[in-house]
Amino acid sequence: MFYRRKIILSLLQLLDGEVEKTKLQKLLFLYSQRQFKPEYEFVPYKYGCYSYSAKADISTMVKKDYLEETDKGYLKKDPKDYLATLKTPDKKLLINTVQTYSGMSNDALITHTYVNFPYHAIKSKIARQILNDNLYKRITEATPSQKEKGLFTIGYEGVSLENYLNKLVKNNINLLIDVRKNPLSMKFGFSKSLLKRYCESLGIKYLHIPEVGIDSSKRQKLETQADYDSLFENYKDTTLRETEESQNIIIKLVNEHNRVALTCFEADICQCHRLPLAESIINLDPTLNLEHI
Repeated sequence: MFYRRKIILSLLQLLDGEVEKTKLQKLLFLYSQRQFKPEYEFVPYKYGCYSYSAKADISTMVKKDYLEETDKGYLKKDPKDYLATLKTPDKKLLINTVQTYSGMSNDALITHTYVNFPYHAIKSKIARQILNDNLYKRITEATPSQKEKGLFTIGYEGVSLENYLNKLVKNNINLLIDVRKNPLSMKFGFSKSLLKRYCESLGIKYLHIPEVGIDSSKRQKLETQADYDSLFENYKDTTLRETEESQNIIIKLVNEHNRVALTCFEADICQCHRLPLAESIINLDPTLNLEHI
């Protein structure tokens, strides 16, 4: 079992085996904020901090009969003492988190997280209702406000779904354009349908333009930067010359949505076709600014 799932099971164990859904997310968030390297990361969702990865793990544990989902929350069905399996620092921190916050009502927990972690409340539908003007000001001040038109690129290699989505939110991206030929991934959250759903849940539109991608068959045996450079020279001479119409569509989309990001897998921009693609688009419209995030 993944260690991070043992954290969730241990949390329920400390809560006498049962917890409401909202409280589980909030307590897990508060625990994670106190970790040096969090097991889970969170995005600013419509009701505050939320981890899609934690929800996916919980759903898996329900299917495997470790947990039972009820109308309001979850019950721990597995009798094993998971708290005893945690690393000592994590165990102490989890116990302290439960002792500090578990007695608070859901409303009090929501208010506490909104006030102390305002970025995670910027998408909330209820923040204005529960906070006074002075406290709500923290939310508005934490809300990204960049307005300058620009083209961005982003890779998802080596980062969690939540870390990736937070980069989009913090850079005030309005549209994500997936430039993979085949938008499938073994990594949680990055296949087309899921990525589209998660982006749109945060108010970020998603569009797939496969025409500007590279066939996976051409990406085999890339061992050195020279291999990548050779691949991209071929890409420039073929695909980029053949897809000027698609590139002009991307330019129109930037003019329409103002802040647009191109996405693919690689973290290193020099090993991803989104770099020559973005540079080709900039050559077509030199007024656009380009930034890699």
